[in-house]
Amino acid sequence: MPVTKAVIPAAGLGTRFLPATKSIPKEMLPVVDRPAIEYVVEEASRAGLRDVLLITSRSKKAIEDHFDREPEVEATLEAKGDQVRLARIRSAMSLAEVHSVRQGRPAGLGHAVLCAASHVGHEPFAVLLGDDLIDERDPLLEQMLAVQERFGGSVMALMEVPEEQVSLYGVATVEAVAATPSDRYGVVRIRDLVEKPAIEDAPSNYAVIGRYLLSPTIFEVLRDTPPGRGNEIQLTDAIRTLALLPASADEPVHGVVFTGRRYDTGDRVDYLKAVVRLASERGDVGPEFYAWLEEYVSAGGPKADPTT
Repeated sequence: MPVTKAVIPAAGLGTRFLPATKSIPKEMLPVVDRPAIEYVVEEASRAGLRDVLLITSRSKKAIEDHFDREPEVEATLEAKGDQVRLARIRSAMSLAEVHSVRQGRPAGLGHAVLCAASHVGHEPFAVLLGDDLIDERDPLLEQMLAVQERFGGSVMALMEVPEEQVSLYGVATVEAVAATPSDRYGVVRIRDLVEKPAIEDAPSNYAVIGRYLLSPTIFEVLRDTPPGRGNEIQLTDAIRTLALLPASADEPVHGVVFTGRRYDTGDRVDYLKAVVRLASERGDVGPEFYAWLEEYVSAGGPKADPTT
């Protein structure tokens, strides 16, 4: 079956961005002038996945509101004749049909995905993590959809990371797959997975990043997956179960090895890098901002206060 639905888990507490995230969902932190999660919904829509389910919590109502109408703001902008800003706020509502369901307790990414079972049903579906932004010029999700169509089963996005970073990710054991002319990125078969291994135990440096295409079988597996690392239900553990199934089960797991532009907005420094990079490349604010940035850096940059 073709993939038409995307699930975006967005129920996390965002503790790395406290105190800002005490009252604002981390997914609503602006990247230039748009909340991070809007980039993710736009990515899904661009790939043809226009049925989007947000997995939220009771403190994340602002995310749902962002993709809803705001008649008072729209009326004010219309009265002012501000068609540019009016188009910007309306664009978020037109990206996709956005639904939401609440994750009652923070029990891990696997549990968050399981919350989508009723909405997804018996179809393959995408999972996009809200703090991983993929540059719109890099068609990662589109190639993942092509690989899923070619092989069936599930597909994960991978990146090669430095050895000292493997303990921050799920890490895959892989074998090569013959490339096709349409493959922009490498494709591998995933034979095993381990969540956040010690450096000496990592089977490779192929790290799982926040894009997945999953067979609906994952829901059955997740229901039987016990809590793992951090006493949470780990999605990596459930996908590992699929990867270890015999060939007769017809549930292969493949990986697309991404080499494009990715912005990790879940990390404070990487979040700032994403803002700088994307702002610098914008036609409206980029020239002025980049000129200031060059001047700032050439003047010696900041004099950091070690006490802050």
